[in-house]
Amino acid sequence: RMGAAGLKPHHRIAIAVSGGPDSMALCVLTADWKSDNLVDSATSVTTKGRSNHVDGLLAIVVDHGLRPESAEEADLVRNRVLDMGIKCQVSHCEWLDGKPSPGHLQEAARNKRYETLQNICIQQQISILLIAHHADDQAELFILRLSRNSGVLGLAGMSFASQMFTQFPDFCGQESRPRGILIVRPLLDFSKEDMYDICRSGNQQWVEDPTNKSPVYARNRIRMSLSNFSSSIFKTELEATISACRGTRLLVDKFCNLLLKQAVTIMPHGYAVIDLEILRAMEVKDIYLAKFVTSVVQFISQKHRPVRGKAVKLLQSYIRTLPSKSVGGCYLCPAPGSKGTKVLVCCSVNLSFPVTMKLFHPFSYGGQNCFPTSDLEQIVKESEAYLDRFTSDAPFSDIAAESVLIEAKKLGILSHSTYESIVTLQQEESDDFKSKAVSKFASKDGIPSSNDAVAAALNNFVIMPGQVGLVEEVRHMVDADWLYLSDLSKKNKANVGPPEENNHQDDDKCSSSSYYGILSASRAIECLKCIPVAARRSMPVLVNAQGLVLSIPSIGFAQCPHLMKVSVVFSPRIPLGGGHTSFL
Repeated sequence: RMGAAGLKPHHRIAIAVSGGPDSMALCVLTADWKSDNLVDSATSVTTKGRSNHVDGLLAIVVDHGLRPESAEEADLVRNRVLDMGIKCQVSHCEWLDGKPSPGHLQEAARNKRYETLQNICIQQQISILLIAHHADDQAELFILRLSRNSGVLGLAGMSFASQMFTQFPDFCGQESRPRGILIVRPLLDFSKEDMYDICRSGNQQWVEDPTNKSPVYARNRIRMSLSNFSSSIFKTELEATISACRGTRLLVDKFCNLLLKQAVTIMPHGYAVIDLEILRAMEVKDIYLAKFVTSVVQFISQKHRPVRGKAVKLLQSYIRTLPSKSVGGCYLCPAPGSKGTKVLVCCSVNLSFPVTMKLFHPFSYGGQNCFPTSDLEQIVKESEAYLDRFTSDAPFSDIAAESVLIEAKKLGILSHSTYESIVTLQQEESDDFKSKAVSKFASKDGIPSSNDAVAAALNNFVIMPGQVGLVEEVRHMVDADWLYLSDLSKKNKANVGPPEENNHQDDDKCSSSSYYGILSASRAIECLKCIPVAARRSMPVLVNAQGLVLSIPSIGFAQCPHLMKVSVVFSPRIPLGGGHTSFL
């Protein structure tokens, strides 16, 4: 499985360790694999000890601080891992906005955990993170998603390997690129019982989290319900159904990546153009089209979660019928002059909410990349080459989401008894979910002053300020801005005079009708003509305290030469297609 992920023993690797049997078993196996001594795992782990650490391996223990005994437990786990010869780092979480409520505790803890793991990997220049999810976790997730009406692609469960990207891009000189790590789950074919067996064979102890037994959480309820179906036939058939979903997902992902390369053009001003003639010529099925268009929308909007449910059907309908539509944080419309053969996908700007802009230092990790880019590229290349050796069936590519179990039964993947058992589990969890009212609150981040910025991210644009002392706010472009540019460009430059003749004007201030501003507006208007109206609205605009437009860097407009130093780069943190993913 490590070979299937493109991993070699010399690669620097981190392991997420909770101290439970799953992560302790992963420590045992990884330490032996790293040491190239797979014959006698018990001997190899127990004889290393603290004085002889495994090279290039770091265990990360995240203490969420949500239980009184969690800090002491984290230290216990750390000592056990150190005794295995694995370097270990403990990170204690801080909940600056208060600890999460019980209803959102598991999700909040998960988000905090992955954020912490990612940050430590980047600081330590480690590109690979191993997670100890196993086959029983996949079964729980399958029932959970089935009860939430997930489609075939969602029922494929957790990926074997996938890339996780940081909130901000990585800068190298004036260029930027997505920065992230590769998450690998090498134990997806192992059962929970295997985890206990591996720990016992390696003479390793583990801890049990009491919150894993609380029926308050959906996963725990499903886990307890699945324990009532312990027959080998049930487990084998459930795993075969999940495997069929994964085979379908694997084929869909491959074909979607092909479509993204052939039918999508990403423009430098942050919007996409989809060529419908290519899609029509290929007679793309709905399941492939849905994955394709949601990938484009997720890339342009840079939302963490892809479009799901009814929104996917809206997107499919749009591509088939071509009305204008806003969905998933994007605005879709026919490309001007294309006569319906091309579609624009632009970032939708919701003016009822404040613009989300966050400050960051482009060299916040000491001016270094989190890992040598060539190493990760080679790992991904080898993983994809391994995938290409497999031909996968897609038994569920032509069916509706709600028909997966019926089709699995028809194909003989599920027996009647297993089918009935899964339907019962699905109904129980679905009823429980519907009985609980879930409230969600939208977070509203204020707009920081760019005076404090070294760099700022506005949607998927990165703003690199030069002299920005006059800039009070950064916002999206509105219709009034290009009307202002048009009016400014028509002003008579002779009445203003060139800068050298206009000595009464302070060089450090920007006038709303400066000679430089008029010339700049004329050039910006010409540039603006090449950008579709729908795409203009996501471009960053810098204004002063009085609301005067000082600079629109995307089209080269500035009121004075000082502001020409301000630049904007279209720099999405997640690449088109979401990066490397393997559902082997």
